[in-house]
Amino acid sequence: MKGDKLYKAALSEVKKEGSDIKLVLKLLNQAIDKGNYNASYALGTWYLHGTNVKKDFHKAFDLVKRATEIKLPSACFDLAVCYETGQGVEKNEKGAFKYYLLAALEGEKQSIYEVGRCFYYGIGIDEDKEIGQIWLDRANKMGISS
Repeated sequence: MKGDKLYKAALSEVKKEGSDIKLVLKLLNQAIDKGNYNASYALGTWYLHGTNVKKDFHKAFDLVKRATEIKLPSACFDLAVCYETGQGVEKNEKGAFKYYLLAALEGEKQSIYEVGRCFYYGIGIDEDKEIGQIWLDRANKMGISS
């Protein structure tokens, strides 16, 4: 993937004791400029949670959304949460359901529960308690809950 060298350098630097966060930010931004989706997601989560940067839900949303272009499961889940809660974007239950479903299909486990919850309560999709319960039962068998 383009920008992988820069992204890996950022990961290496951030793992060091007393890492240079300014350097990490510079490397991540350079990787993003080259189209690296993993760097986009990494920096997006920093903005989402206020890690090493000031929280900025709008920046977080834009960066995380880029990472969904390659169907990065964690990015799809985080984007769904943004849509459902309105963090960085106008609330959009259909968007939330879409990205929970995509994340679940790409292997993001918590999303299995969220898809079931959406079907069960009609969040972003027509309510269907039967299908919702199937997803919720599957999540329960996998040890996943709310």
